[in-house]
Amino acid sequence: MSLEPLLMQLEGLIAALALVFGLLILWILVSIPVWIAAKIVTVGKARFTRAMLVTAAGPTVYAIVFFLSSAILEMTLGEKIFISTVAFILAFIAWIGVFKLGFDTGWLRALGIAILATIVFAVIGTIITIGLQALIPETPPITPFPTF
Repeated sequence: MSLEPLLMQLEGLIAALALVFGLLILWILVSIPVWIAAKIVTVGKARFTRAMLVTAAGPTVYAIVFFLSSAILEMTLGEKIFISTVAFILAFIAWIGVFKLGFDTGWLRALGIAILATIVFAVIGTIITIGLQALIPETPPITPFPTF
């Protein structure tokens, strides 16, 4: 009896577990800037678990609103550039709505959380990139900053 089929199944299982583990780590890492921004904007009321929920729900709602509004507008209007612009705006408003509901705040604070989370994400990414380039000089530059 050959062990090859069992080993192939085990490799597939390990790959699937690695994918799930990697996505979970990525989800946690992406939630950190949202949590920091929400903590600042809501004056400490935000919880990390709520930031994770918002981080998961936001892109889902964005995608649904974008694709549905694109389809509906294309059926009724037909002009592609206008449709994409309106669909993007509607999807962005829906995403901010997720922040509003998720952090129990107003529209302006939800927008502030989204903007601040983007800034925090960029700063963290830059720090990680510069740190990697300092530790591992062969790391390819993924930011517009020169390597050290």
